[in-house]
Amino acid sequence: MGRFTNPRDLYFGEGARHEVKNFKGSRAMIVSGGSSMRRGGFLGELEEDLKAAGMEVALFEGVESDPSVETVMKGAEAMAAFQPDWIVAIGGGSPIDAAKAMWIKYEYPETTFEDMCVVFGLPKLRTKAKFCAISSTSGTATEVTAFSIITNYEQGIKYPIADFEITPDVAIVDPEITYTMPAKLCAHTGMDALTHAIEAYVSTAASPYTDANALYAMREIVEWLPKSYTGDKEARKHMHDAQCIAGIAFSSGLLGIVHSMAHKTGAAFSGGHIIHGCANAMYLGKVIQFNAKDDRARSRYAYIAKEVFHLAGETEEELVEALVQMIRDLNDKIDIPQGIKNYGQGGVKSDTSIIDEKEFFEKAPEVAVNAIADACTGSNPRQPTPAEMERLLDCVYNDKVVDF
Repeated sequence: MGRFTNPRDLYFGEGARHEVKNFKGSRAMIVSGGSSMRRGGFLGELEEDLKAAGMEVALFEGVESDPSVETVMKGAEAMAAFQPDWIVAIGGGSPIDAAKAMWIKYEYPETTFEDMCVVFGLPKLRTKAKFCAISSTSGTATEVTAFSIITNYEQGIKYPIADFEITPDVAIVDPEITYTMPAKLCAHTGMDALTHAIEAYVSTAASPYTDANALYAMREIVEWLPKSYTGDKEARKHMHDAQCIAGIAFSSGLLGIVHSMAHKTGAAFSGGHIIHGCANAMYLGKVIQFNAKDDRARSRYAYIAKEVFHLAGETEEELVEALVQMIRDLNDKIDIPQGIKNYGQGGVKSDTSIIDEKEFFEKAPEVAVNAIADACTGSNPRQPTPAEMERLLDCVYNDKVVDF
């Protein structure tokens, strides 16, 4: 039996963020990230709108990029003290993901982080609060998904929390919030969204319900991302909707080892973080080549190439390679490196990587094992062995063709 789960309500379009004025409740806690939402006036607007709905409002600000277990626990403590019946997260994937985990701990104080990480093992939520997510970036789609990514910095590992219980009650997709998004963030989040759509389409959990969303999203993203990267507002409207639709696809259709590798390489190295969306962009073509050894996956990649993007190729193999080349060309257009060996600070192209090659390959065996254990691996169309995962890590570091 399959399952297809979305938020109860999804509001989209310019000005959609003001829908919170119609929420019913007594206390709302806002969770946000750095200063961009306050600087842009969106945080102040949100606070006033919730007060206009008759609610007392508290704020938990300063959620870092790649939120930590410690931040989650502090936020849950703040919620326990304030006792909100609405949790409203605004920002990119980090504050929304953190707020989801805080929500679990708030509703079930005895829950440990390890308990949260049991895939589809959460108790029923909404005993204390409902959850609204307002996205400010066009990529993670966490506003509509059953997932949250939290980093354990002691271990250097990002852990996905996966359960339909943390699917928000209300998602708000307002493109006005994205108009000032920096180009680099636009590029990384956009490639994250494309990866969501492609991985969901070839996932072993794909269904006609997820396929329709995945195919539409990938077409929109490839058309509009380069224009969005230049700051074009019309393109940013299209991208904000498309990334959300990709999220609808993968929340029920699940993902694959592009994300497994991104989760487990992101915080593993002393030189700095490999930004999630940039990691996906670098890894996607390599994983397509690896997965294409599976007959069903190869057929689906070929369909994407021929029917969605009208790429040339006489055979499925040729179409798959055309798809990989299209992704490489897209990375070049939006200034994303093709391999970790060219990954500079902040995800820019560089002749010198911030990820030391010696450290990378020393840690590769452990990273490979962790990636295979990631929650996203089970729905990948081809299950890698530890040795194959190590070879994949070599390919994504050195930008090699995957031919095994």
